[in-house]
Formats: sequence, C-alpha cells, structure tokens
Amino acid sequence: MCGLFGVRAPERDVARVTYFGLFALQHRGQESAGIAVSDAGRLTALRDMGLVTQVFDEQKLRGLRGDLAIGHTRYSTTGSSQWWNAQPLVQHGSARTIALGHNGNLTNAAVLRAELSEHGHSPATTADTEVIAALIANDPAPLADAVGNAMRKLDGAFSVVGLSEGKLIAFRDPRGMRPLCLGRLDRDWVVASETCALDLVGAELEREVRPGELMIIDERVEARQVVPQDAGGALCIFEFFYLARPDSRLSGVEVHGARVRMGEQLAQESPVEADLVLPIPDSGTPAAIGFSRALSIPFSEGLIKNRYVGRTFIQPDQGLREQGIKLKFNPLAEVAGKRLVVVDDSIVRGNTTGQVVQMLFDAGAAEVHVRVSSPPVIGQCFYGIDLADPDELIAAGKTVEEVREHIGATSLAYLSLQGLQQSTQRPASQFCRACLTRDYPTAIPREAAKLQFEAV
Repeated sequence: MCGLFGVRAPERDVARVTYFGLFALQHRGQESAGIAVSDAGRLTALRDMGLVTQVFDEQKLRGLRGDLAIGHTRYSTTGSSQWWNAQPLVQHGSARTIALGHNGNLTNAAVLRAELSEHGHSPATTADTEVIAALIANDPAPLADAVGNAMRKLDGAFSVVGLSEGKLIAFRDPRGMRPLCLGRLDRDWVVASETCALDLVGAELEREVRPGELMIIDERVEARQVVPQDAGGALCIFEFFYLARPDSRLSGVEVHGARVRMGEQLAQESPVEADLVLPIPDSGTPAAIGFSRALSIPFSEGLIKNRYVGRTFIQPDQGLREQGIKLKFNPLAEVAGKRLVVVDDSIVRGNTTGQVVQMLFDAGAAEVHVRVSSPPVIGQCFYGIDLADPDELIAAGKTVEEVREHIGATSLAYLSLQGLQQSTQRPASQFCRACLTRDYPTAIPREAAKLQFEAV
C-alpha cells in the first residue's frame, strides 16, 4: 500500500508542504512515516515508527530545510515493521546518494538482491525498496539513465519518488499497478499517490504519471517513456473498492462515485427486504448509500466507529481485549428489532464481519443481511496489498453459504465481478483483478512471504 508525496518548491517550506501531503495519505500506511529534503543537493532524512502526527512536530519540521522534499507513509508487504525499513530510505552508492520512497512490491526482489550481493552490496534493510535504491545509487550512468536502467530490471508493482543530485524523481511500473499523479502548485511541481493529497496542499492535478514513465523534475519536468506501457495497464482494482480515499480520482474516475455505483449494482443483483441499511464504516459507507438509494430503504449509521483507534502502541489488557471489535465499533439503539442490511467493502478473513454480525444481534437486531460491494477475495496479492495467506482467505476455501454460516449472517451476497467492473466505468483490461480471479499479470514469486529477507 504506502503513501508517496514529493514536491519541488524553492520558495516554499517543502517539509511542511510534504507533512500535509502525507497527512492526506495517512490511510495508505500507519506503520511509519518519513520526510527527506534536498538542500542544494545535500540530503537530510527523518523517519520513525508511527503516524505522521506522531513522527513530526514543529521543531523537527524546522530542521528539514531545502527546496525539494519527498515523504512516505508505510504499510509493509516486504520486510518487517521495524525502524530500519521506514522510508524514505537514503542509499549512499558508488555513483550517487539517493533518497527513495516506494509503494508496491517487487516480484523479482530476491533475484535482484542476490545479484547486488554478488557485486558487494551489503543490505542494511529487509525491504525491497533498498534494491531499487542500490541499483540507482551504484550505476555510473547519468541520473536519468541510471533510473531507467533500474526500471528495466524491476518486475512487479512500483510507484516511486526520489531525490538525488538536486532533482525530484518520480516513476511508475509499466502496468501502472499502483497510482501516482503529477500536480501543479502555482509554478511548483508536486507528485502524490492520490489526488486528495494535491487537493489538501492546494495543487491542481496536471495528469497521472504514465505506466513505465520516468519524470525528472528540476526547473521543468523532463518526462521519458522508459519502459513501454503494458497493453491496457493493470491498475489495482482493490484501490477502487477499498484502499483509495473516496475523494480521490483514479484514471479520471471519482472513487466515491464508483463506490456508490457498486452499492446500487449490488442492490440490483441481491435485493433484500429490510428496515435499515447501515455500513461497516468507513470504506463501506458509499456503497451502503448506493444500496439504500436503489431500494429506498432508510440509511442509518447504525454502527458508530471510534476513529481514534487506528494504530496504537498501547495494547489493551486482557479484559479489554475480550471486548474485541468494540474497540472500533458500537451499535446504536435503533437497530433493536430491525431487519438490517450491513454493507461492507470486502470480506478477507471473515473474523471482523462475524464479530460485527454478532454485535448487532446482541444489540437486538431481528435479521442481519450482509452485502459485500466486491466479489469474494480468493487470491493472494503479490503487488503491495497485504492480504492474508491463501489458507486464511475465507472465500478461497468456502462457498458463499459456508461463509454465511461462518459469520452468522441471516443472508450473504457479494457483488459480481461484472458489476464491480461496470461500476468503475473502465474496461477490465485496465485492471489487475488477481485477488478476485487468481489471474496474475506477472510471473509470481515462489517465495512471497512478507518476512522473506529477515534474518533467521
């Protein structure tokens, strides 16, 4: 997952701009946050575990001076959740020093890591981001050529921002699996994972970084199509129904509108007689709105979410731990005696959904019908979404009826793959849908564990 932000703005406080850009991208990663700045080519980076607001304060931001900056919020898919894997990563190589932030997952990281080791590179982290940084830092070619050479060696999903030689770097894999866009802030340039970050800092969307494209940003933007764009592309469809913020635009489509259409389509495919429609907040809310509208069933919040849970370093004691899902959700009294439709964006392991269903029955609900605004998740992701191992994906080994029994719902229905695709208003050829179909756009690695590079 991960959130990326970069800015070139010589007359602005670039660290502060980046801080607010990361604030808008906090949903993409809550494990760690970091900012690197370039001051006349000299790199300084600050990164730590925790949320953006936990890592940075006024004093720390004042110490990050420069005319370019990049930032990163991390959600790990390769490498453990430890400080040394926090980004931006700074790599000192034989040719240059580079600061790098990466969103995605390399499927050939093990091969490249072995090749780098043969050439004397000793890894300092267990993240695949270091592979990208080392390839660029140790290539004696000019910067743009060195980045291009690295891009041609990488496989899998990668959207990347970087700083080197007083320039801002941005590039994307040839399938465009993870989002990345370019914005204009008056005369200055901004890159970000999602358009919501551009909105927050007052930048205007210029365009998306094209799959396989490299941008070197100095006084102007030098754009190169380094790797031919894969036919159609393969933007992750998980972005549309879960990961991206609803106020972002992907491929020109507003995510909120797409999710409302998912709910409307779900209502057409799997209607139910009920008294209230309520979402599992927050990502289930737009689809619940669409479902409610389509069947003229009243919409209710029903479940109140504690939005301050997120990531915490303070674990509950055993008594509180037994309360489980109540740390996040609490039902309203109005659900008692009602036939409920509960709309969620996806079911992965089924544990949370089952707890919510039981909570609603405990609160007096007469019926709890679960509707899911995506098809069953049946395939492991190798491209940057930390889905469960295949044997933990509940829909991979159970029928819909068996899943219904497991979560204890009155009824259960998923949105069809065709309905999901129709809701995005984009053709299937433009998406990676492997988690829903097991049809992978690349060769998948034999060893794909998150901790594959950890010392044993």
